[in-house]
Amino acid sequence: MAKNKLPVTPAVRQLKQAKAPFRPYFYAYEEQGGTAVSARELGVDEHRVVKTLIMEDNDERPFVILMHGNLEVSIKNLARTLAVKSVRPCSPEIAARHTGYQVGGTSPFGTRKPLPVYVERSILDLDRIFINGGKRGFLVEITPQDLVRLLEPTLVEVGIEK
Repeated sequence: MAKNKLPVTPAVRQLKQAKAPFRPYFYAYEEQGGTAVSARELGVDEHRVVKTLIMEDNDERPFVILMHGNLEVSIKNLARTLAVKSVRPCSPEIAARHTGYQVGGTSPFGTRKPLPVYVERSILDLDRIFINGGKRGFLVEITPQDLVRLLEPTLVEVGIEK
């Protein structure tokens, strides 16, 4: 694939279908590099890079949590907020089964199954965010308002410093 050719992912399809303006960005993906690598490669603040995490509660009900790249999710606070006994990250295989995406390329848009989405409230304070477009090494820049319009997430406050 040419570096500047827009990949046809379920996320890109959903964004286009919803007429959500977005700007594509490509970077050299590094295994286990996370948002630090994408922020560095794109020359943006890691706080603006939003990671997509697939988790499940104690009854194995999956959901998406969107968090600033430079913060971690407080598992304890998230469980308390969701009024469940516990939450944990899904294994890569389970996450892929629910979303249709490979870990490192998981987007909250165009998931295989509709999943509840939770978003760290302070993400909405940003003017633009960078979020995975459904492929490793590929982010899209969108407004938090479009994210809310497309995903209809529940706002949470569960981010903690790394």
